[in-house]
Amino acid sequence: MRFGGIVALDRVSFDVAAGQVCGIIGPNGSGKTTLFNCLSRLYRFESGRILFEGRSLLETPRHGIAALGIGRTFQNLGLFRSMSVLENILIGGHCRMRGGFLKNALRLPPVAAEEARLRERVSGLVDFLGLAEVAGVAVKELPFGTQKRVELARALATEPKLLLLDEPAAGLNHAEVDALRQLILDIRDRLRVTILLVEHHMSLVMRVSDKVVALNFGRKIAEGPPARVQQDHEVIRAYLGEAS
Repeated sequence: MRFGGIVALDRVSFDVAAGQVCGIIGPNGSGKTTLFNCLSRLYRFESGRILFEGRSLLETPRHGIAALGIGRTFQNLGLFRSMSVLENILIGGHCRMRGGFLKNALRLPPVAAEEARLRERVSGLVDFLGLAEVAGVAVKELPFGTQKRVELARALATEPKLLLLDEPAAGLNHAEVDALRQLILDIRDRLRVTILLVEHHMSLVMRVSDKVVALNFGRKIAEGPPARVQQDHEVIRAYLGEAS
């Protein structure tokens, strides 16, 4: 993946097994978010391929990524600020609706049943993420940490098999980061969702990840269990400038 003369990703290759939490680390500009944008088809990469359950993502249009089973959060919140928490989360479930324009316009019985199932599922997510007390509150009225949970709930409403978390700890205080750590593990274990995590908060990454992939200048420099990657010579040099 290139931006003009800059190679943002260069032959990056790794696998994520079902049920894993895989952490992606690297200094600023290492290609982490570019990788996520390729995975979610926001960017069209120039060569290589990305396979999801054996299927090339190039075969799936951008608008079909969520329905395929890939959900995502963003560094910068993309919520509908004037809408309520519940309304924002319901939007996430839209990709699972099968009624079509005509059935929805005519309010046929199958549409009502489908909407009822969606609301029941979203109600479960509201409880799971501790958002019940603010479900009817406009997002813009909520603190940043709560808004982060709303965005996470919206991503989960798509019923993902793979969840891409782009710096979920950014802007959170120590207590919120600790709660996020447990939440990520609960999403993996209770909801059975595979997670790919881009994060600068090293303590969080090392505590929740089953494996870690390190990038620098668009290339993979290390891959393996958290403890091993943390001690890797190239990783230390990428962060500190020289081995300690």
